[in-house]
Amino acid sequence: MKTSEKTTPVKTWEKTSQQNLVRHKSGRYYARTFNNNKEIWKSLRTSHFSVAKARLAEFLRQHREKQVAAANHSSARITFAEALAIHLQNLADDVTIKPSTRHYWKQVFTSLLKSWPGLAQRELRRITKTDCTQWARKFRKVASSTRFNNTLAGLRHVFDVAIEAGIIYGNPAAKLERVPVRPKQLALPSRAEFLQLVEAVERAGAWCSRDCADLLRGLAFSGCRKSEAAEIEWRDLDLAAGEIVVRGDAETGTKNWTVRRVPMIPDARVLFEGMRRERADEPLNAKVFRVNEAQNAINSAARKLRLPRITHHDLRHLFATTCIESGIDVPTVSRWLGHKDGGALAIKTYGHLRREHSILQAQRVTFTPVGTKQADVIAFPAGA
Repeated sequence: MKTSEKTTPVKTWEKTSQQNLVRHKSGRYYARTFNNNKEIWKSLRTSHFSVAKARLAEFLRQHREKQVAAANHSSARITFAEALAIHLQNLADDVTIKPSTRHYWKQVFTSLLKSWPGLAQRELRRITKTDCTQWARKFRKVASSTRFNNTLAGLRHVFDVAIEAGIIYGNPAAKLERVPVRPKQLALPSRAEFLQLVEAVERAGAWCSRDCADLLRGLAFSGCRKSEAAEIEWRDLDLAAGEIVVRGDAETGTKNWTVRRVPMIPDARVLFEGMRRERADEPLNAKVFRVNEAQNAINSAARKLRLPRITHHDLRHLFATTCIESGIDVPTVSRWLGHKDGGALAIKTYGHLRREHSILQAQRVTFTPVGTKQADVIAFPAGA
């Protein structure tokens, strides 16, 4: 007796979680969009979802620019607000940009529009170099150096949208000069002050005091960013190899979109081994740190100890500074921090180490000829 089995027909096209991205039954991904109620299809020539998302973003960007060029071919009319909307959509479609970065740029453009009344309705081709110079002269007086420079960069990006669409042929903001940014002088606690701070946090008596203290130790002993530490699970602590696997957010990864392995310094190993012994029944996918931030606890402890304000990110700086002062070379520390510039940022940030370390290192400098016995160096307190 023959039996018939029902088979589910294979769909030719399958929707994906990404808008405008569909998957053919062959496994290939295609972009699907519309123009004047007509469907437009384009093969993205890949079967990998992540690659398809990146190529889709570029396709949609080019498609929007063609629409703008076509719509404005005769009159070449486009307002700043219209060009800004295109630029923001390009940012939204770019899968390599983190949500926090997109949010920051929205704040930048909000600041720009507030500082330049009527800009949104202005035709881009009517905005002159003089207009841009007048805006920059006023905005420079009220904005920080960093905010001014980033707002200027955003202004140029919007003009670039019109240039790529063939509406204007030059960027009127191109010649505006950036404002020099003064490097921030780090005011970090000494190692003794840090230990006092952690002890004060732990003894504060709140329900989460111990958890807050563990977080502070973890940040200072690993150099992780606060957001990275929040995602560390027990499975990320390779105690056998003596490494911490820093993955970052499950969707967006670390700041630089990489997974890195940070070696455990002895203090970090003691911390994590102790925490694991106390919570041995927790699954491997449980979070190591039970709190994601502890700024209020830090502020309270710093006031009691009469210390300057300390932030979570200062503890990352404290880790880097302590490593360099301990003799670790800057490029190695830079890799541990997750920098991708070979140490350039670390040198710029930590080039001026703390005063007590500088004084101690100065005792090693001598003009005495080689072979001549040197006088014994007498150590003296940093505050002498």
